[in-house]
Amino acid sequence: MDHSLAIITPVYQNYEVLQDFFSYLEKQTNKNFQIFLIDLSIDKKPIINKKLNISVIKEDNLGYAYGVNIGINEAIKSGFGKFCVMNNDTYMANDFVDQVIKSVDKNPVSLIGGKIYYAPGYEYHHTRYKKSDLGKVFWYAGGIMDWKNVFTNHRGVDTVDHGQFEKIEETDFITGCLISFDRSVWDQVGPWNENYFLYFEDADYCERSRRKGLKLLYDPKIVLWHKVSQSTGGSGSVFHKKYQEKNRVIFGLKYAPWRTKFHLVKNYLLSKVQRSA
Repeated sequence: MDHSLAIITPVYQNYEVLQDFFSYLEKQTNKNFQIFLIDLSIDKKPIINKKLNISVIKEDNLGYAYGVNIGINEAIKSGFGKFCVMNNDTYMANDFVDQVIKSVDKNPVSLIGGKIYYAPGYEYHHTRYKKSDLGKVFWYAGGIMDWKNVFTNHRGVDTVDHGQFEKIEETDFITGCLISFDRSVWDQVGPWNENYFLYFEDADYCERSRRKGLKLLYDPKIVLWHKVSQSTGGSGSVFHKKYQEKNRVIFGLKYAPWRTKFHLVKNYLLSKVQRSA
């Protein structure tokens, strides 16, 4: 059995986050991985790390899903059969790679997500928590798909970890901040949908996989900390809202019930009229 892992991570302009990303990957107990970093930046800079096995692929910015597809195809050419698609505005537990490989081996033909905390200081509600809570506040502990309103909700978000989400279980949605799977998923589901450019491409891949009978799993042994939305100006930024709203409609028109589709389009058009008034 192949025990090597391809880590796929697109980067856009935010080179400063790579220092933590690389430094925690250097600490991994399992070194059997290679990073496929797809640089979609406008002003590209050298990316050098002599301690890690990194393939830097320079491309025009045609969106996050485009970068993911480029990275996975390059990993396949290099002989990899296990993939971990992840954000680089993150850092991880020292056994992260080992736990991803174990989980993918135990759960073939599945999409797998992990336990993701806010990185300390990046919580949405900055004043809600005690100092001892920082680093233990959930950003994602499984996903809930709200088809009535077409929202991908994060289970446990903004709550402190007290051991309430400690079992591996099926989930509705896995965030693109961290999705792991094997070659059989890629062969069955195909590449990520590049029409989204940014946001909801992960929801689309999850829903396509689910409709083909694949399992979506939350595995709490895979642990990550996230510096939320560092490539898009932070949560609530104009850039963030623009693509969230637009792609929510695209996703909803593709998969949601007909009644929801009607309200989705109506509300989107009304919001555009109100903004232009």
